[in-house]
Amino acid sequence: IDDIYDGRGIDEARKTADAEEGVTRTVEAMHERPDGLVFTNLVDFDAVYGHRRDVDGYGAALARFDARLPELTNAVGPDDLLLLASDHGNDPTWPGTDHTREHGLVLAYGLASAGVELGTRGGFSDLGATVAEALGAPWDGAGASFLSDLR
Repeated sequence: IDDIYDGRGIDEARKTADAEEGVTRTVEAMHERPDGLVFTNLVDFDAVYGHRRDVDGYGAALARFDARLPELTNAVGPDDLLLLASDHGNDPTWPGTDHTREHGLVLAYGLASAGVELGTRGGFSDLGATVAEALGAPWDGAGASFLSDLR
């Protein structure tokens, strides 16, 4: 992620070889209890399987991630928020190699939420507004935070 933001605002970057290592490093960072944000890009879903339209590989990667999900949820502290999001569609069954246009997905876990339907959001910027509010950072960009819906 640090290369996407040209290192701005990034205190530490941990390079990973694949999504499996990405999950491992994320769980490690969560256990270290940093003050701020742990941001992980599991790029395999996009670059390795999605753009290459590798349906079997994509399915296997999802199964591996699903098996590891309890590690992530168990690392969430009482005041933490885990957000899982796709930034765009990349349906591996669609023809071509470009991003597809289905809605992105977001799953929020933590903050003692009993489970709420967030509905169709106005855009990906809602995620940015929510993260900013959770961190107590100013936000003057597009988007509407859904943090209050999670509490």
